[in-house]
Amino acid sequence: MTPRIAVMGAGLIGRRHAMHVAASADADLACVIDPHPVGREVAEEFGAPWMRSLDQALASARPDGVIVATPNGMHFQHGMDCIAAGIPALVEKPLCDTVADAERLVAAADAAGVPLLTGHHRRHNPLMQRAKRLLDEGAIGRPVVANAMFWVHKPDDYFDVVWRREKGAGPVFLNLIHDIDTLRYLLGDITAVTASESNGVRGHPVEDTAVILLEFASSVLATASVCDATVAAWSWEASSGENPAYPQVDQDCYLIGGTHGSLALPSLTLRTAQGERSWHSALDTSRIAVPAEDPLARQVAQFARVIRGEEPPLVSGREGLETLRVIEAVKQSAATGTRIVLDPEGGRS
Repeated sequence: MTPRIAVMGAGLIGRRHAMHVAASADADLACVIDPHPVGREVAEEFGAPWMRSLDQALASARPDGVIVATPNGMHFQHGMDCIAAGIPALVEKPLCDTVADAERLVAAADAAGVPLLTGHHRRHNPLMQRAKRLLDEGAIGRPVVANAMFWVHKPDDYFDVVWRREKGAGPVFLNLIHDIDTLRYLLGDITAVTASESNGVRGHPVEDTAVILLEFASSVLATASVCDATVAAWSWEASSGENPAYPQVDQDCYLIGGTHGSLALPSLTLRTAQGERSWHSALDTSRIAVPAEDPLARQVAQFARVIRGEEPPLVSGREGLETLRVIEAVKQSAATGTRIVLDPEGGRS
């Protein structure tokens, strides 16, 4: 059975999802759902019906799954609508715009037995999966320290869209959330955060810069910094080549240090000591080759397998919830100037 997947939301990411579903050998594009004329344009571009609402799609030709790519503030309601209809949903990040709503959404999916996935697509990247295997296999010994960077310059016209200047739309929510999820995937649960933010460049209600200290259950300490007001080469978007919209640079934006070596991403550069582990020793350096594949395409294929009941989600709604908890703690720490401890049972203290 080839699942028929609808894409709800015809914005930038919704269009990319529609493109990948339409091109997939594992799924068919059931329809594009969006009340605005852009929905019709995207639907026509990929040869699919245009529906103004999920109700219309259900009445016309019920899809087997829905990718929810609407604005953040609509994720909760649209996710709940899918669950109420008994349709598996892949909800773009962030899962919801508040932890409270995300908890309700995950609980509803669990109670209904409906698969709920979160669109943290980087976990589907073969490069990222190879990095996780290297770390799990002890290639660098015990991980002890890490650094992640998202440094870019968003052009002035990016902020012509009003909601991008408002609270909840800064680079912490829109961009750093991917990096936080990546660090959780590679290094495990985050137990505490300390953060500082600045809007000193543009003066918008949202931050343009943030720096965060992350503490992990494994005792790893990491720093993560995000800035959308600098001309720089250190971001997953620029470094990975994952999205052709961004010119690729040969730079790393994640560094992970361990007791017996270090790993740099996305180049997958592994460094270990020649002989004795000492700062006097030269390093053996190697780059590990991984075939390039589009993680959004792989995400569609995995969603299709989840719909068919062949495997569990790679990135569940609960995983999206736990990453959102960290982001909410980052915002609270920056607002209060305090270290926020994440309760292992869920929540903050």
